[in-house]
Amino acid sequence: MDCSACGALNPEGKRFCADCGMALALLCPVCASLNAPGKKFCGECGSALPGSKPQPTAHATPATPAGARPSAPDAERRQLTVMFCDLVGSTALSARLDPEDLQQLIRRYHDAVAAAVAPYAGHIAQFLGDGVLVYFGYPKAHEDDAARAVRAGLSILKTLETQRFHGDTQLQTRIGIATGRVVIGEIGTGTPAAEQSASGETPNLAARLQGQAKPGEIVLSDDTRKLLGEAFALESLGALDLKGFATPTQAWRVLGERRVATRFEAHHMQGLVEFIGRDSEVALLLDRWALARDGEGQVVLLSGEAGIGKSRICQTLRERLAGESVATVLLQCSPYFSSSALYPIMQHLERTAGIEAADSPEVRAGKLEQLAGTLPAASLGCLLRLM
Repeated sequence: MDCSACGALNPEGKRFCADCGMALALLCPVCASLNAPGKKFCGECGSALPGSKPQPTAHATPATPAGARPSAPDAERRQLTVMFCDLVGSTALSARLDPEDLQQLIRRYHDAVAAAVAPYAGHIAQFLGDGVLVYFGYPKAHEDDAARAVRAGLSILKTLETQRFHGDTQLQTRIGIATGRVVIGEIGTGTPAAEQSASGETPNLAARLQGQAKPGEIVLSDDTRKLLGEAFALESLGALDLKGFATPTQAWRVLGERRVATRFEAHHMQGLVEFIGRDSEVALLLDRWALARDGEGQVVLLSGEAGIGKSRICQTLRERLAGESVATVLLQCSPYFSSSALYPIMQHLERTAGIEAADSPEVRAGKLEQLAGTLPAASLGCLLRLM
């Protein structure tokens, strides 16, 4: 089994990589979810995992007339965010490396990309030579598929920066992301090349935007940008003339992820409409705050369906208390870091200390030490490792 972190080959049955110590996992070829070693089927979508044997079905399949192709499953129309990644300098690599070495390098590149998009529920649609086509919003849709695609792209760039391939070779990639309506259905039905594919303008736009990106950059369509709110720092590239498109297309370059306390803040930094209703809920929170201020500690659980207004109520409470001398600590979990129990705390410390993603380890240590004050050196080192 190949390690998704370092690419090392490990004997079957092992649970951890002998080279880097990372937990080994089987990557689902359909939904890109990670599964524990030894499993036969994906726990997310039920597809057969690599190395598992197909299971016989209990029902008979109607015979297909000779010379006729089976009918294709019904196609579906849906909104999709498409990412296209292309390896930089693959032609030069093919001239420099032996074909077997080149094949191994591209396989490791594909594995690195697949492992980077897996936490964000990216679906690997195709490995196109040295390129990778990824869908966000299929087979399972999420309300933040556009943001997931951008975070996955940033993760790919970071992964390639830290890994070396075939000795000391560092790889770079260009990434294009576009969002729009597509039709997803099977093409090549009844042939060995049959696969699920998205048809429409969006995949072509993602490929064209990838061609406009420089090595190590991500370029977005305007429709993708509108779905991101203020979660990312972007730079306008203006209207680009793209091959195959009749009119110039607005594009954006991703500079990085903004430091925001909550997803609500990221999507509403430009202002909110007037808050109407919820008077009893806000009054209850203010009443509990009055008790806490008088020394009687309180805990309030605010629950409800997604989108019903929980975050807005909390924001309104903060606004009502703006005139008081209170310090507010905001901690929010993330579906992308479900395996990191201390992620909300680490994010809060980084925001409070003013730590940026581009800061060197020395700079990060200095900022955290300034924030922590008299914290023991051992505790400071533990926090730095968690970050």
